[in-house]
Amino acid sequence: MDPLVIPILVAALVVVFLVASTVRIVPQARRYNVERFGRYRRTLQPGLNLVVPVADRINTKLDVREQVYSSDPRPVITEDNLVVNIDTVLYYQITDPRAAAYEVADYLQAIDQLTVTTLRNVIGSMDLEETLTSREEINSRLRAVLDDATGKWGIRVNRVEIKAIDPPHTIKEAMEKQMRAERDKRAAILHAEGERQAKILTAEGTRQKDILEAQGTQQAMILRADGEAKAVELVFQAVHRNNADPKVLAYKYLETLPHLASSDNNTFWVIPGELTEAVRTVTRAFGEESPAASPEPERPGETAAGDGEGTAAPATPTPQLGPAGRSVSLDAATAADEAGKQAAAAVDDARAEAEAAQSPQTSG
Repeated sequence: MDPLVIPILVAALVVVFLVASTVRIVPQARRYNVERFGRYRRTLQPGLNLVVPVADRINTKLDVREQVYSSDPRPVITEDNLVVNIDTVLYYQITDPRAAAYEVADYLQAIDQLTVTTLRNVIGSMDLEETLTSREEINSRLRAVLDDATGKWGIRVNRVEIKAIDPPHTIKEAMEKQMRAERDKRAAILHAEGERQAKILTAEGTRQKDILEAQGTQQAMILRADGEAKAVELVFQAVHRNNADPKVLAYKYLETLPHLASSDNNTFWVIPGELTEAVRTVTRAFGEESPAASPEPERPGETAAGDGEGTAAPATPTPQLGPAGRSVSLDAATAADEAGKQAAAAVDDARAEAEAAQSPQTSG
C-alpha cells in the first residue's frame, strides 16, 4: 500500500468536516443564534448559511411562529375573600430571537409567573359576581400588562384568554339555587303576564260583545218602533179615510180594557182617567139608533093649569132609556158607579148587533 494514501484520506476527511461545519441550512420559521468564541455574533435566517468552522457555533434554535401556552389552574382570592381556581391560555410570538435568548433565562416561566401575579392583582379588586361577568375586562388588562413586560424580551403577547374560573363547591351550589330561583321567578312573571293579557283580551271581547248586542238591540227596537209607528199611521189614515162608525171605534176602545187585567200576577191595574167620558160617548153612540121611548101620557090638570096661567109650565125632561132599559143621562155623582155596568151593556149590544149584521150576509 502506498504510504501517501493515508495522509490523502485524512486530508480529505478534514476537508469534508470543515465544509460540513461551514454550511448551515435553517428551516422556514426558525431562527438560529450564532456565537463566535462565546459571544453573540448573528442570527441565521431561513435558507443556506455559512459559518466559520470551529470559531462559530449555534447557541439557540428558536421558533418564530405564534405559539400557545396553557397554564395550570392557580388559586386566586377575590375581593369578597373567596378562593377561585383560574387557568389561562396565552398566545405569544417571538419577534426578536436575540432578546428572547439573552434577555431572559426562561421566557415561558417568566410569562407564566407574570400572568399569575397580574391575574391576582386584577381579580383581587373584584368580587365573585364581577369576576364571572367581566372576562373581557380581565383579558384586556392582562394583555396590556404582559405585552408591556414581554416587549423587552423580544416576545409579543397577541392574546390572553381565561379558560376556566372554578369557584368552591359550596359557592357553585348556592349559585345554582340562585339561578333556579331566578328562573322560577321569571317563569312566574311570564305566567302572570300571560294570564293578565288573557284576562284583558277576554274583557275586551266581552265588552265588544256587549256593545254589539246593545247596538243590535237598539237597532231592533228602533226598527220595531218604526214599524209600529207606520202601522198606527196606516190604521189612523184608514180610519179617517173610510169614516168609521163611532160604534166600531167605541167597541175597539172598550175591547182593550179587559187586557189590563189579563195576567194572573197583576195586583193592580191602571184605569184611564177619561173612562167616564168614554163610556158616555159609547152610550150616546149606541143610544142614537135605539128605539125612542114612548111618550108618557099627559097628566090631567097640567095643561089646564097652563091655560090658566097663560104660559105653559116647563115640563120636566123625561129620562131616555137605552137599549138595556137603563138611564142614559146620569148625574155626575153616579156616573162613575154606573160606568162599568154601562160599558158591559154597550159591549154586549155591540156584539149582538155585529152578529145580527153578519148573519144575513152568511145566509145570502
